[in-house]
Amino acid sequence: MVKRREIIKNPLFKKIGECADKINAQAFVIGGWVRDSILKINKNEIEFDIVTDKSGITLAKEVAKQLKVEKISIYKTYGTASINYQNIKIEFNGARRESYNKDSRNPKVFKGTIEDDQKRRDFTINAMAVCLNNDKYGDFIDPFDGINDLENKIIKTPLEPEKTYSDDPLRMMRAIRFATILDFQIDKKSLSAIIRNHQRLKIIKQERITEELNKIILSKKPSIGFKLLSQTKLLNIFFPEFELLHGFDVINNIKHKDNFKHTLQVLDNISDKSNSLWLRWSAILHDIAKPQTKRFDVKNGWTFHGHEHLGSKMVTKIFKRLKLPLNENMKYVQKLVLLHLRPIALSNKIVSDSAVRRLLFDAKNDIDDLMLLCQADITSKNEKKVARYKKNLIEVYDKIRDVEKRDEIRNWRPPIGGDEIMSKLNLNPSKEVGIIKMKIQDAILDGKINNNYNAAEKYMYKIAKELGIEY
Repeated sequence: MVKRREIIKNPLFKKIGECADKINAQAFVIGGWVRDSILKINKNEIEFDIVTDKSGITLAKEVAKQLKVEKISIYKTYGTASINYQNIKIEFNGARRESYNKDSRNPKVFKGTIEDDQKRRDFTINAMAVCLNNDKYGDFIDPFDGINDLENKIIKTPLEPEKTYSDDPLRMMRAIRFATILDFQIDKKSLSAIIRNHQRLKIIKQERITEELNKIILSKKPSIGFKLLSQTKLLNIFFPEFELLHGFDVINNIKHKDNFKHTLQVLDNISDKSNSLWLRWSAILHDIAKPQTKRFDVKNGWTFHGHEHLGSKMVTKIFKRLKLPLNENMKYVQKLVLLHLRPIALSNKIVSDSAVRRLLFDAKNDIDDLMLLCQADITSKNEKKVARYKKNLIEVYDKIRDVEKRDEIRNWRPPIGGDEIMSKLNLNPSKEVGIIKMKIQDAILDGKINNNYNAAEKYMYKIAKELGIEY
Protein backbone atom coordinates (compact mmCIF):
# COMPACT_ATOMS: atom_id res chain seq x y z
CA MET A 1 0.00 0.00 0.00
CA VAL A 2 1.08 3.57 -0.73
CA LYS A 3 2.28 5.76 2.14
CA ARG A 4 -0.27 8.38 3.19
CA ARG A 5 2.13 11.24 2.37
CA GLU A 6 2.21 10.09 -1.26
CA ILE A 7 -1.52 10.77 -1.48
CA ILE A 8 -0.85 14.52 -1.05
CA LYS A 9 2.51 14.87 -2.79
CA ASN A 10 0.94 17.23 -5.38
CA PRO A 11 1.99 20.77 -4.29
CA LEU A 12 -1.57 21.98 -4.83
CA PHE A 13 -2.61 20.28 -1.60
CA LYS A 14 -0.13 22.37 0.38
CA LYS A 15 -1.56 25.51 -1.24
CA ILE A 16 -5.15 24.47 -0.41
CA GLY A 17 -4.12 23.79 3.19
CA GLU A 18 -2.51 27.24 3.46
CA CYS A 19 -5.70 28.86 2.15
CA ALA A 20 -7.76 26.90 4.70
CA ASP A 21 -5.47 28.05 7.51
CA LYS A 22 -5.83 31.62 6.31
CA ILE A 23 -9.65 31.55 6.68
CA ASN A 24 -9.47 29.53 9.89
CA ALA A 25 -10.98 26.39 8.34
CA GLN A 26 -10.14 22.70 8.30
CA ALA A 27 -9.63 21.14 4.88
CA PHE A 28 -9.33 17.53 3.74
CA VAL A 29 -8.96 15.70 0.47
CA ILE A 30 -11.49 12.88 0.51
CA GLY A 31 -13.01 10.16 -1.64
CA GLY A 32 -11.87 9.05 -5.08
CA TRP A 33 -8.44 10.69 -5.12
CA VAL A 34 -7.49 9.09 -1.80
CA ARG A 35 -8.81 5.68 -2.91
CA ASP A 36 -7.12 5.72 -6.31
CA SER A 37 -3.83 7.00 -4.90
CA ILE A 38 -3.69 4.09 -2.47
CA LEU A 39 -4.53 1.66 -5.28
CA LYS A 40 -2.01 3.43 -7.56
CA ILE A 41 -4.64 3.99 -10.24
CA ASN A 42 -3.72 6.75 -12.69
CA LYS A 43 -6.53 8.49 -14.54
CA ASN A 44 -6.43 10.90 -17.47
CA GLU A 45 -8.87 13.25 -15.73
CA ILE A 46 -7.61 14.38 -12.33
CA GLU A 47 -10.15 15.50 -9.75
CA PHE A 48 -9.69 16.53 -6.12
CA ASP A 49 -12.68 16.40 -3.78
CA ILE A 50 -12.02 18.87 -0.96
CA VAL A 51 -14.24 19.02 2.12
CA THR A 52 -14.05 21.74 4.77
CA ASP A 53 -15.74 22.38 8.09
CA LYS A 54 -16.52 25.92 6.89
CA SER A 55 -18.02 27.13 3.61
CA GLY A 56 -16.87 25.28 0.51
CA ILE A 57 -17.59 28.39 -1.55
CA THR A 58 -15.46 30.61 0.70
CA LEU A 59 -12.52 28.19 0.54
CA ALA A 60 -12.89 27.89 -3.25
CA LYS A 61 -12.73 31.68 -3.63
CA GLU A 62 -9.60 31.91 -1.48
CA VAL A 63 -7.86 29.10 -3.40
CA ALA A 64 -8.87 30.65 -6.75
CA LYS A 65 -7.47 33.98 -5.59
CA GLN A 66 -4.12 32.44 -4.59
CA LEU A 67 -3.88 30.42 -7.83
CA LYS A 68 -5.04 33.39 -9.94
CA VAL A 69 -7.98 31.41 -11.33
CA GLU A 70 -10.68 33.76 -12.60
CA LYS A 71 -13.57 31.35 -13.23
CA ILE A 72 -15.33 29.75 -10.27
CA SER A 73 -18.41 27.55 -10.69
CA ILE A 74 -20.63 28.17 -7.67
CA TYR A 75 -23.67 26.11 -6.65
CA LYS A 76 -25.30 28.06 -3.83
CA THR A 77 -28.11 25.52 -3.31
CA TYR A 78 -25.59 22.88 -2.26
CA GLY A 79 -22.96 25.24 -0.87
CA THR A 80 -20.34 23.86 -3.27
CA ALA A 81 -17.94 25.32 -5.81
CA SER A 82 -15.33 24.11 -8.28
CA ILE A 83 -12.35 25.46 -10.19
CA ASN A 84 -10.06 24.10 -12.88
CA TYR A 85 -6.33 24.60 -12.51
CA GLN A 86 -3.71 23.08 -14.84
CA ASN A 87 -6.16 20.41 -16.08
CA ILE A 88 -7.11 19.49 -12.51
CA LYS A 89 -10.71 19.87 -11.40
CA ILE A 90 -10.97 20.85 -7.72
CA GLU A 91 -14.36 20.59 -6.03
CA PHE A 92 -14.99 22.26 -2.67
CA ASN A 93 -17.76 21.12 -0.35
CA GLY A 94 -18.76 22.17 3.12
CA ALA A 95 -18.93 19.19 5.48
CA ARG A 96 -22.54 18.15 5.78
CA ARG A 97 -25.03 15.64 7.08
CA GLU A 98 -28.10 14.53 5.18
CA SER A 99 -31.70 13.55 5.73
CA TYR A 100 -33.60 11.58 3.07
CA ASN A 101 -37.24 11.44 2.03
CA LYS A 102 -38.53 7.96 1.09
CA ASP A 103 -39.61 9.03 -2.40
CA SER A 104 -36.45 10.85 -3.45
CA ARG A 105 -32.68 10.35 -3.52
CA ASN A 106 -32.20 14.12 -3.14
CA PRO A 107 -31.54 14.75 0.55
CA LYS A 108 -32.10 17.70 2.82
CA VAL A 109 -28.65 19.00 3.63
CA PHE A 110 -27.44 20.36 6.98
CA LYS A 111 -24.09 21.75 8.06
CA GLY A 112 -22.00 19.03 9.68
CA THR A 113 -18.54 17.94 10.78
CA ILE A 114 -15.94 15.96 8.85
CA GLU A 115 -17.20 12.89 10.76
CA ASP A 116 -20.77 13.58 9.54
CA ASP A 117 -19.48 13.97 6.00
CA GLN A 118 -17.64 10.65 6.12
CA LYS A 119 -20.75 8.89 7.45
CA ARG A 120 -22.82 10.07 4.46
CA ARG A 121 -20.35 8.59 1.95
CA ASP A 122 -21.47 5.58 -0.06
CA PHE A 123 -18.62 3.15 0.72
CA THR A 124 -15.83 2.85 3.27
CA ILE A 125 -13.23 3.02 0.50
CA ASN A 126 -14.67 6.42 -0.51
CA ALA A 127 -14.82 7.80 3.04
CA MET A 128 -11.06 8.01 3.71
CA ALA A 129 -9.67 11.52 4.07
CA VAL A 130 -6.29 13.23 4.48
CA CYS A 131 -5.89 16.51 6.37
CA LEU A 132 -4.34 19.43 4.46
CA ASN A 133 -3.93 21.96 7.29
CA ASN A 134 -0.35 22.79 8.20
CA ASP A 135 -0.42 21.51 11.79
CA LYS A 136 -1.95 18.14 10.84
CA TYR A 137 -0.76 17.89 7.23
CA GLY A 138 -0.98 14.30 6.05
CA ASP A 139 -3.04 12.95 8.95
CA PHE A 140 -5.06 9.99 7.67
CA ILE A 141 -8.69 9.91 8.84
CA ASP A 142 -10.33 6.54 8.29
CA PRO A 143 -13.11 5.93 10.85
CA PHE A 144 -14.62 2.98 8.94
CA ASP A 145 -11.37 1.14 8.20
CA GLY A 146 -11.61 1.71 4.46
CA ILE A 147 -7.89 0.97 4.12
CA ASN A 148 -8.53 -2.58 5.34
CA ASP A 149 -11.41 -2.98 2.86
CA LEU A 150 -9.10 -1.83 0.08
CA GLU A 151 -6.52 -4.42 1.09
CA ASN A 152 -9.18 -7.13 1.22
CA LYS A 153 -10.91 -5.90 -1.96
CA ILE A 154 -14.30 -5.43 -0.31
CA ILE A 155 -17.14 -3.01 -1.11
CA LYS A 156 -18.79 -2.11 2.21
CA THR A 157 -21.00 0.76 3.37
CA PRO A 158 -19.98 3.01 6.31
CA LEU A 159 -23.41 2.73 7.94
CA GLU A 160 -25.98 -0.06 7.85
CA PRO A 161 -26.32 -1.06 4.15
CA GLU A 162 -30.10 -1.22 4.45
CA LYS A 163 -30.21 2.50 5.25
CA THR A 164 -27.46 3.42 2.78
CA TYR A 165 -29.22 1.81 -0.20
CA SER A 166 -32.73 2.78 0.80
CA ASP A 167 -31.71 6.44 1.25
CA ASP A 168 -30.02 6.65 -2.16
CA PRO A 169 -30.80 3.60 -4.35
CA LEU A 170 -28.32 4.74 -7.02
CA ARG A 171 -25.64 3.54 -4.59
CA MET A 172 -26.68 -0.02 -5.50
CA MET A 173 -25.58 0.62 -9.09
CA ARG A 174 -22.43 2.33 -7.82
CA ALA A 175 -21.58 -0.67 -5.62
CA ILE A 176 -21.73 -2.92 -8.66
CA ARG A 177 -19.80 -0.42 -10.77
CA PHE A 178 -16.93 -0.26 -8.24
CA ALA A 179 -16.95 -4.04 -7.81
CA THR A 180 -16.65 -4.42 -11.58
CA ILE A 181 -14.03 -1.77 -12.25
CA LEU A 182 -11.85 -2.61 -9.23
CA ASP A 183 -12.54 -6.37 -9.35
CA PHE A 184 -13.70 -6.27 -5.70
CA GLN A 185 -16.28 -8.37 -3.87
CA ILE A 186 -19.43 -6.76 -2.48
CA ASP A 187 -19.72 -7.49 1.24
CA LYS A 188 -22.31 -10.25 1.86
CA LYS A 189 -24.42 -8.08 4.15
CA SER A 190 -24.33 -5.31 1.55
CA LEU A 191 -25.23 -7.68 -1.29
CA SER A 192 -28.26 -8.97 0.63
CA ALA A 193 -29.38 -5.40 1.29
CA ILE A 194 -29.21 -4.60 -2.44
CA ILE A 195 -31.39 -7.62 -3.23
CA ARG A 196 -33.93 -6.57 -0.60
CA ASN A 197 -33.97 -2.98 -1.82
CA HIS A 198 -33.77 -3.60 -5.57
CA GLN A 199 -37.28 -2.20 -6.19
CA ARG A 200 -36.11 1.14 -4.74
CA LEU A 201 -34.12 1.67 -7.95
CA LYS A 202 -37.41 2.67 -9.61
CA ILE A 203 -37.26 6.13 -7.98
CA ILE A 204 -33.98 6.88 -9.78
CA LYS A 205 -34.00 8.70 -13.11
CA GLN A 206 -33.09 6.42 -15.99
CA GLU A 207 -30.31 8.78 -17.13
CA ARG A 208 -28.46 8.22 -13.84
CA ILE A 209 -28.92 4.44 -14.03
CA THR A 210 -27.64 4.38 -17.61
CA GLU A 211 -24.66 6.55 -16.69
CA GLU A 212 -23.60 3.89 -14.16
CA LEU A 213 -24.43 1.08 -16.59
CA ASN A 214 -22.20 2.58 -19.29
CA LYS A 215 -19.32 2.82 -16.83
CA ILE A 216 -19.78 -0.89 -16.10
CA ILE A 217 -19.86 -1.63 -19.83
CA LEU A 218 -16.62 0.32 -20.34
CA SER A 219 -14.79 -1.64 -17.63
CA LYS A 220 -12.08 -4.19 -18.37
CA LYS A 221 -14.43 -7.15 -17.76
CA PRO A 222 -18.07 -5.95 -17.92
CA SER A 223 -19.50 -9.45 -17.47
CA ILE A 224 -18.74 -9.12 -13.73
CA GLY A 225 -21.15 -6.20 -13.48
CA PHE A 226 -23.92 -7.80 -15.53
CA LYS A 227 -23.80 -10.96 -13.42
CA LEU A 228 -24.11 -8.86 -10.26
CA LEU A 229 -26.93 -6.78 -11.78
CA SER A 230 -28.79 -10.00 -12.54
CA GLN A 231 -28.02 -11.59 -9.17
CA THR A 232 -29.34 -8.53 -7.31
CA LYS A 233 -32.51 -8.32 -9.49
CA LEU A 234 -31.61 -4.79 -10.59
CA LEU A 235 -31.13 -5.73 -14.25
CA ASN A 236 -34.73 -6.84 -14.69
CA ILE A 237 -35.98 -3.42 -13.55
CA PHE A 238 -34.41 -1.45 -16.40
CA PHE A 239 -33.26 -4.06 -18.95
CA PRO A 240 -35.69 -7.04 -18.88
CA GLU A 241 -34.84 -8.08 -22.45
CA PHE A 242 -31.35 -9.02 -21.29
CA GLU A 243 -32.68 -11.10 -18.40
CA LEU A 244 -34.75 -13.11 -20.90
CA LEU A 245 -31.52 -14.45 -22.41
CA HIS A 246 -30.97 -16.59 -19.30
CA GLY A 247 -31.07 -20.38 -19.38
CA PHE A 248 -31.71 -23.04 -22.00
CA ASP A 249 -34.38 -25.55 -22.99
CA VAL A 250 -33.91 -29.25 -23.75
CA ILE A 251 -36.00 -31.27 -26.23
CA ASN A 252 -35.06 -34.77 -27.41
CA ASN A 253 -31.82 -34.41 -25.42
CA ILE A 254 -30.92 -31.41 -27.57
CA LYS A 255 -30.26 -28.11 -25.83
CA HIS A 256 -29.25 -24.66 -27.03
CA LYS A 257 -26.57 -22.53 -25.41
CA ASP A 258 -27.36 -20.19 -22.53
CA ASN A 259 -27.54 -16.92 -24.46
CA PHE A 260 -27.02 -14.82 -21.30
CA LYS A 261 -23.65 -16.48 -20.67
CA HIS A 262 -22.80 -16.44 -24.38
CA THR A 263 -23.57 -12.73 -24.74
CA LEU A 264 -21.42 -11.86 -21.72
CA GLN A 265 -18.55 -13.88 -23.19
CA VAL A 266 -18.93 -11.99 -26.48
CA LEU A 267 -18.96 -8.71 -24.54
CA ASP A 268 -15.77 -9.62 -22.67
CA ASN A 269 -14.15 -10.78 -25.92
CA ILE A 270 -14.93 -7.48 -27.65
CA SER A 271 -13.77 -5.54 -24.58
CA ASP A 272 -10.34 -7.16 -24.94
CA LYS A 273 -10.10 -5.68 -28.44
CA SER A 274 -11.88 -2.31 -28.30
CA ASN A 275 -12.79 0.50 -25.89
CA SER A 276 -15.70 1.63 -28.08
CA LEU A 277 -18.87 1.93 -25.99
CA TRP A 278 -21.10 1.44 -29.03
CA LEU A 279 -19.26 -1.61 -30.31
CA ARG A 280 -19.72 -3.05 -26.81
CA TRP A 281 -23.43 -2.20 -26.97
CA SER A 282 -23.56 -4.06 -30.30
CA ALA A 283 -22.15 -7.11 -28.52
CA ILE A 284 -24.76 -6.76 -25.75
CA LEU A 285 -27.64 -6.57 -28.24
CA HIS A 286 -26.45 -8.86 -31.04
CA ASP A 287 -28.59 -11.82 -29.84
CA ILE A 288 -31.22 -9.86 -27.92
CA ALA A 289 -34.09 -11.24 -30.04
CA LYS A 290 -33.20 -14.91 -29.63
CA PRO A 291 -35.85 -15.59 -26.94
CA GLN A 292 -38.59 -14.35 -29.29
CA THR A 293 -37.31 -16.27 -32.34
CA LYS A 294 -36.44 -19.56 -30.62
CA ARG A 295 -37.96 -22.61 -32.36
CA PHE A 296 -37.37 -26.37 -32.30
CA ASP A 297 -37.86 -28.83 -35.11
CA VAL A 298 -36.79 -32.44 -35.35
CA LYS A 299 -34.63 -31.94 -38.43
CA ASN A 300 -32.64 -28.85 -37.44
CA GLY A 301 -32.94 -28.80 -33.66
CA TRP A 302 -32.98 -25.32 -32.09
CA THR A 303 -33.14 -22.37 -34.47
CA PHE A 304 -33.31 -18.60 -34.06
CA HIS A 305 -34.19 -17.59 -37.61
CA GLY A 306 -34.48 -13.86 -38.12
CA HIS A 307 -33.16 -12.88 -34.70
CA GLU A 308 -30.76 -10.43 -36.34
CA HIS A 309 -33.62 -8.62 -38.13
CA LEU A 310 -35.90 -8.50 -35.09
CA GLY A 311 -32.94 -7.57 -32.87
CA SER A 312 -32.05 -4.57 -35.02
CA LYS A 313 -35.66 -3.37 -34.72
CA MET A 314 -35.56 -3.78 -30.94
CA VAL A 315 -32.53 -1.47 -30.64
CA THR A 316 -34.61 1.72 -30.98
CA LYS A 317 -37.07 0.72 -28.24
CA ILE A 318 -34.26 -0.27 -25.87
CA PHE A 319 -32.25 2.89 -26.55
CA LYS A 320 -35.34 5.04 -25.95
CA ARG A 321 -36.13 3.41 -22.62
CA LEU A 322 -32.52 3.51 -21.41
CA LYS A 323 -32.20 7.16 -22.51
CA LEU A 324 -29.33 6.32 -24.82
CA PRO A 325 -28.76 8.65 -27.80
CA LEU A 326 -31.13 8.18 -30.74
CA ASN A 327 -28.50 9.30 -33.25
CA GLU A 328 -25.74 7.87 -35.43
CA ASN A 329 -24.52 5.75 -32.51
CA MET A 330 -27.88 4.00 -32.34
CA LYS A 331 -27.89 3.46 -36.14
CA TYR A 332 -24.39 2.00 -35.88
CA VAL A 333 -25.58 -0.51 -33.25
CA GLN A 334 -28.63 -1.36 -35.37
CA LYS A 335 -26.41 -2.01 -38.37
CA LEU A 336 -24.01 -4.30 -36.53
CA VAL A 337 -26.85 -6.26 -34.93
CA LEU A 338 -28.47 -6.68 -38.36
CA LEU A 339 -25.26 -7.75 -40.12
CA HIS A 340 -23.53 -9.81 -37.43
CA LEU A 341 -24.42 -13.16 -39.03
CA ARG A 342 -23.37 -12.24 -42.58
CA PRO A 343 -19.58 -12.75 -42.34
CA ILE A 344 -20.04 -15.98 -40.36
CA ALA A 345 -22.49 -17.25 -43.01
CA LEU A 346 -19.95 -16.39 -45.72
CA SER A 347 -17.26 -18.32 -43.85
CA ASN A 348 -19.28 -21.53 -44.24
CA LYS A 349 -19.26 -21.44 -48.04
CA ILE A 350 -17.12 -20.52 -51.02
CA VAL A 351 -17.11 -16.74 -50.92
CA SER A 352 -18.12 -15.01 -54.14
CA ASP A 353 -16.99 -11.51 -55.07
CA SER A 354 -20.66 -10.57 -55.32
CA ALA A 355 -21.43 -11.56 -51.72
CA VAL A 356 -18.38 -9.67 -50.45
CA ARG A 357 -19.30 -6.56 -52.46
CA ARG A 358 -22.78 -6.60 -50.93
CA LEU A 359 -21.39 -6.99 -47.42
CA LEU A 360 -18.97 -4.11 -47.98
CA PHE A 361 -21.73 -1.96 -49.45
CA ASP A 362 -24.03 -2.61 -46.46
CA ALA A 363 -21.36 -2.28 -43.76
CA LYS A 364 -19.38 0.58 -45.33
CA ASN A 365 -16.85 2.06 -42.88
CA ASP A 366 -18.06 -0.21 -40.08
CA ILE A 367 -16.81 -3.40 -41.75
CA ASP A 368 -13.76 -3.66 -39.48
CA ASP A 369 -15.90 -3.32 -36.34
CA LEU A 370 -18.34 -5.87 -37.76
CA MET A 371 -15.51 -8.35 -38.24
CA LEU A 372 -14.33 -7.73 -34.66
CA LEU A 373 -17.85 -8.49 -33.44
CA CYS A 374 -17.97 -11.68 -35.53
CA GLN A 375 -14.65 -12.87 -34.09
CA ALA A 376 -15.88 -12.14 -30.57
CA ASP A 377 -19.08 -14.06 -31.33
CA ILE A 378 -17.16 -17.33 -31.72
CA THR A 379 -17.60 -18.96 -28.31
CA SER A 380 -17.43 -22.68 -27.68
CA LYS A 381 -15.78 -25.13 -25.28
CA ASN A 382 -14.70 -27.08 -28.38
CA GLU A 383 -11.30 -25.55 -29.16
CA LYS A 384 -11.05 -27.23 -32.58
CA LYS A 385 -14.44 -25.77 -33.56
CA VAL A 386 -13.37 -22.29 -32.44
CA ALA A 387 -10.08 -22.58 -34.35
CA ARG A 388 -11.93 -23.68 -37.51
CA TYR A 389 -14.44 -20.81 -37.35
CA LYS A 390 -11.69 -18.27 -36.71
CA LYS A 391 -9.66 -19.62 -39.64
CA ASN A 392 -12.70 -19.35 -41.92
CA LEU A 393 -13.35 -15.78 -40.77
CA ILE A 394 -9.75 -14.82 -41.51
CA GLU A 395 -10.22 -16.15 -45.05
CA VAL A 396 -13.39 -14.06 -45.41
CA TYR A 397 -11.53 -10.98 -44.14
CA ASP A 398 -8.72 -11.60 -46.66
CA LYS A 399 -11.34 -11.81 -49.41
CA ILE A 400 -12.95 -8.56 -48.17
CA ARG A 401 -9.61 -6.74 -48.32
CA ASP A 402 -8.92 -8.14 -51.80
CA VAL A 403 -12.32 -7.07 -53.20
CA GLU A 404 -12.08 -3.68 -51.47
CA LYS A 405 -8.68 -3.07 -53.02
CA ARG A 406 -9.96 -3.92 -56.51
CA ASP A 407 -13.45 -2.41 -56.42
CA GLU A 408 -13.35 0.30 -53.72
CA ILE A 409 -16.90 -0.66 -52.68
CA ARG A 410 -16.75 0.37 -49.00
CA ASN A 411 -17.97 3.94 -49.61
CA TRP A 412 -19.21 3.29 -53.10
CA ARG A 413 -22.12 5.08 -54.77
CA PRO A 414 -23.66 3.95 -58.08
CA PRO A 415 -22.27 5.94 -61.06
CA ILE A 416 -25.79 7.14 -61.94
CA GLY A 417 -28.16 8.52 -59.32
CA GLY A 418 -31.89 9.19 -59.23
CA ASP A 419 -31.69 12.79 -60.50
CA GLU A 420 -29.74 11.74 -63.57
CA ILE A 421 -32.10 8.84 -64.28
CA MET A 422 -35.08 11.25 -64.23
CA SER A 423 -33.25 13.75 -66.46
CA LYS A 424 -32.10 11.27 -69.10
CA LEU A 425 -35.36 9.30 -69.19
CA ASN A 426 -37.69 12.30 -68.87
CA LEU A 427 -39.25 10.92 -65.69
CA ASN A 428 -40.84 12.50 -62.63
CA PRO A 429 -40.13 11.07 -59.17
CA SER A 430 -41.75 7.63 -59.31
CA LYS A 431 -41.50 3.95 -58.47
CA GLU A 432 -39.80 3.30 -61.83
CA VAL A 433 -36.86 5.58 -60.91
CA GLY A 434 -36.25 3.53 -57.76
CA ILE A 435 -36.46 0.26 -59.67
CA ILE A 436 -33.93 1.39 -62.29
CA LYS A 437 -31.55 2.74 -59.64
CA MET A 438 -31.72 -0.51 -57.65
CA LYS A 439 -31.22 -2.70 -60.72
CA ILE A 440 -28.10 -0.73 -61.71
CA GLN A 441 -26.76 -1.07 -58.18
CA ASP A 442 -27.48 -4.82 -58.07
CA ALA A 443 -25.93 -5.40 -61.50
CA ILE A 444 -22.66 -3.76 -60.42
CA LEU A 445 -22.58 -5.53 -57.04
CA ASP A 446 -23.29 -8.87 -58.72
CA GLY A 447 -20.57 -8.28 -61.30
CA LYS A 448 -22.98 -8.26 -64.28
CA ILE A 449 -21.72 -4.89 -65.48
CA ASN A 450 -18.56 -2.90 -64.86
CA ASN A 451 -18.46 -0.27 -62.16
CA ASN A 452 -18.28 2.79 -64.43
CA TYR A 453 -20.54 5.47 -65.87
CA ASN A 454 -20.77 4.18 -69.45
CA ALA A 455 -21.72 0.65 -68.40
CA ALA A 456 -24.29 1.98 -65.93
CA GLU A 457 -25.84 4.34 -68.49
CA LYS A 458 -26.12 1.61 -71.08
CA TYR A 459 -27.75 -0.70 -68.52
CA MET A 460 -30.15 2.08 -67.50
CA TYR A 461 -31.50 2.33 -71.06
CA LYS A 462 -31.82 -1.47 -71.22
CA ILE A 463 -33.92 -1.58 -68.02
CA ALA A 464 -36.03 1.39 -69.20
CA LYS A 465 -36.83 -0.48 -72.40
CA GLU A 466 -37.80 -3.61 -70.44
CA LEU A 467 -40.12 -1.48 -68.28
CA GLY A 468 -41.72 0.03 -71.38
CA ILE A 469 -40.56 3.56 -70.60
CA GLU A 470 -40.54 5.95 -73.53
CA TYR A 471 -38.01 8.78 -73.42
